[in-house]
Amino acid sequence: MAKQDLSVTAKLINGGVAGLVGVTCVFPIDLAKTRLQNQHGKDIYKGMIDCLMKTARVEGFLGMYRGAAVNLTLVTPEKAIKLAANDFFRQLLMEDGMQRDLKMEMLAGCGAGMCQVVVTCPMEMLKIQLQDAGRLVCPFPSAASAPASCRPHSVGSAPAHKRPSATLIAWELLRTQGLAGLYKGLGATLLRDIPFSIVYFPLFANLNNLGFNELAGKASFAHSFMSGCAAGSIAAVTVTPLDVLKTRIQTLRKGLGEDSYSGIRDCARKLWIQEGPSAFMKGAGCRALVIAPLFGIAQGVYFLGIGERILKCYE
Repeated sequence: MAKQDLSVTAKLINGGVAGLVGVTCVFPIDLAKTRLQNQHGKDIYKGMIDCLMKTARVEGFLGMYRGAAVNLTLVTPEKAIKLAANDFFRQLLMEDGMQRDLKMEMLAGCGAGMCQVVVTCPMEMLKIQLQDAGRLVCPFPSAASAPASCRPHSVGSAPAHKRPSATLIAWELLRTQGLAGLYKGLGATLLRDIPFSIVYFPLFANLNNLGFNELAGKASFAHSFMSGCAAGSIAAVTVTPLDVLKTRIQTLRKGLGEDSYSGIRDCARKLWIQEGPSAFMKGAGCRALVIAPLFGIAQGVYFLGIGERILKCYE
């Protein structure tokens, strides 16, 4: 039993370390993805590179890490829950988690996706407000003459001139809307994360199995890393339309002329009518560039057994 507890603890550490390293590396791309997805048919940013260049020029290098503190704080439990839950369900549904059964692998991924939203939804809710705040400042050379509606994000009665913070936003949401405020967009988050996990985990397991080395008892580090990258990018692009809907629904402060949405159907309908089908794939390239290394790093950390090594130091 002690050995099993050690294994679970090691998995949680591995998931946390993977999340921290991954987020630090790819967060600016994630910020670009959020801002591109929130463009309501306007050419504020022409693409990821243009978005990052304008952000760096107007907000400085640290501007590209708006909302990173939220992710770095909550990504440890989020990634740990996601990866550990998938392993748990695989062990529960399959013999030692090694039997190849696509249906059971997909079901295990579904369970992992459902478990992680407990942390993912409020994390994304806060992160999106901070990431999108710079877009509403209108980062153009002519920003000085921009309309008053293009100002930094604020929630409730918070003064508009203050730089937004996760603590302020969270407090105002809890004060005005209760816990439900932090979990706005929960349905859209589930709609994105469950299909993602259903695609990602079985795909990674099968890709990784192609490089299985009988002598080593596992695939090589390079193969596990590339399998994580490939499975992550495919799953990310697959669920991009759902991610766009989630981002739009969870964005609290809208720019001039931007719509609010009553739910998933209303958001999808307005997006289709006003911006066309291509709007559902906004930020797809950014998502692939974020998720691929994020999950490649995660599988690499698992391969190296960093959690196990840390625990051995305290034995």
